[in-house]
Amino acid sequence: MKMTKTLLATTALTLAGGAVAAQEMADSMTLVSWGGAYQNSQQQAYVVPYLEMNPDVSVTWDESSNEAVAQLRAMNEAGNITWDLVDVVASDAIRLCDEGLAMEVDHDEILAPGETESGEEVDPTDDFGDLIVSDCYIPQIVYSTTFGYRTDMVPDGAEPPNDICDVWDLETYPGQRALERRPINNMEWALLCDGVAKDEVYDVLATEEGQDQALAKLDEIKDEVIWWSAGADTPQLLADGEVFMGSTYNGRLYSVIEEQDQPVGMMWDAQVFDLDGWIIPEGLPEDRLNRVLDFVRFATDTQRLADQANYISYGPARDTSAPLVPEEMKQHMPTDPANSENTFLYNYEFWADYRDDIDAKFQSWLAQ
Repeated sequence: MKMTKTLLATTALTLAGGAVAAQEMADSMTLVSWGGAYQNSQQQAYVVPYLEMNPDVSVTWDESSNEAVAQLRAMNEAGNITWDLVDVVASDAIRLCDEGLAMEVDHDEILAPGETESGEEVDPTDDFGDLIVSDCYIPQIVYSTTFGYRTDMVPDGAEPPNDICDVWDLETYPGQRALERRPINNMEWALLCDGVAKDEVYDVLATEEGQDQALAKLDEIKDEVIWWSAGADTPQLLADGEVFMGSTYNGRLYSVIEEQDQPVGMMWDAQVFDLDGWIIPEGLPEDRLNRVLDFVRFATDTQRLADQANYISYGPARDTSAPLVPEEMKQHMPTDPANSENTFLYNYEFWADYRDDIDAKFQSWLAQ
């Protein structure tokens, strides 16, 4: 595995001293995330305890993760990297790594080992396992994109929606839908509900005909869709009663249902599993990189990833963290057996390869 000279030097410092000396680290960081309940969970589980240990350090949040690829491309072209640590989904991490915009890391060198309940140490690569989908990626959580619906808008005599294709059933379930303003997930669900077998979806979607098929299926409900861009949009639309059902991240729905006590139900069918995690921008000055590595080692250990589940219903990416998740939260996790009877596994590599082309086609279709 390749490592930059700066990383090699920093790793040597870290291993030699247990932590990089304070004077060799920047006293501020700009962290990039998604805002809302998820960013708050990161703030409470990672940042607050880290700043308590490092009171001279300041952290600024930038809620631009949805535009991370474009913005990092622009920063790299301008030669001015203003972000220190960026939370991205796995497919974006693969793209950023392939383009040399994210730094390759040796997970077993820069991350703390996992710790089992019996006190045994586990190498990070074993602890994260297959969730390390890129040499540049440091996974944090497993989440899903799924649907919420207004329980008080279910028509009399109808069962609550429990099938992904109920999204297309405007006769049984009238009312507007909320869908994300991007092709990811929407195209897969459309093909599933147009009769494509689950294990053939990405083979079909790789073809022009398959892409047209998915868009034709979406045409059936297009006039009833409110398109969202921010994770907070669908929860707000549901809370206001402006849509009957809508897609969003399961943690956002948890907040609406459990914390805001809104009349909203979860529809777990064909929920799309995905990962969120950190990438370190390539080209950081040494003092900023040292600070980031110190923070990342702290923020991704076994306890910290489990702590995040106190604030949002996302599953920790480390195996050793899972037993530490509070029992009352486990039932709200996308990975809970009762919720994961029919999941759809997101293909990170497909979207890393096809995202730009299908994005352009999808946005053109939206404008029609």
